[in-house]
Amino acid sequence: MMYKKEREELCEVVKLMFDRKLTNAAGGNVSVKINDEHIIMTPSLMAEEYFCRLNPEQILVTNLNGDIIEGEGKMTRESNMHLGVYKNLPDAGCVLHAHPKETMVYISLADELPSLTEATDKFGEVKVLPYAKACSEELANIAVAYFKSREEELKSHGLIALLRKHGIVIVDKTLKKAFNDLERTETNAYVNLHKNLF
Repeated sequence: MMYKKEREELCEVVKLMFDRKLTNAAGGNVSVKINDEHIIMTPSLMAEEYFCRLNPEQILVTNLNGDIIEGEGKMTRESNMHLGVYKNLPDAGCVLHAHPKETMVYISLADELPSLTEATDKFGEVKVLPYAKACSEELANIAVAYFKSREEELKSHGLIALLRKHGIVIVDKTLKKAFNDLERTETNAYVNLHKNLF
């Protein structure tokens, strides 16, 4: 099996995402750039069908054109966004898309998410991108253009965007960094939602 260790790690991370309500049964997808030739990516229906309980054989190995080299299942319908990021941001090592419970409030209401925690200050403003239909080429183009405009920041921290009515997208250098960004953002959303209680 190609990239066995990396595929096992991706299975572990998506299970954590589901169990910690960092994504839900409505979906989510994660990819990791292995080298200039290959990426690994979660398959279609990762959450809906499998509740993020994947085995390494289900993780797809693809090239940057989206051709499946190895793995069971079909490409996620949002693979165009992942591939677009890798083709346009050479420093990108992971693309993570999820539906985190607390952050979904801001995503659904199209509200900016201010940083109230020291752990999220480095990300600056987390913007809500203009609406486009889920899985569409238009949405992929909007996301890629936004990340490209902030490409220089990727040298020092991950990039985060909220897809209106849909979910979050994070671009970082590694899978663990992207997961860390997701957890920090979700905690910050929780703090924002509860700030008026005090």
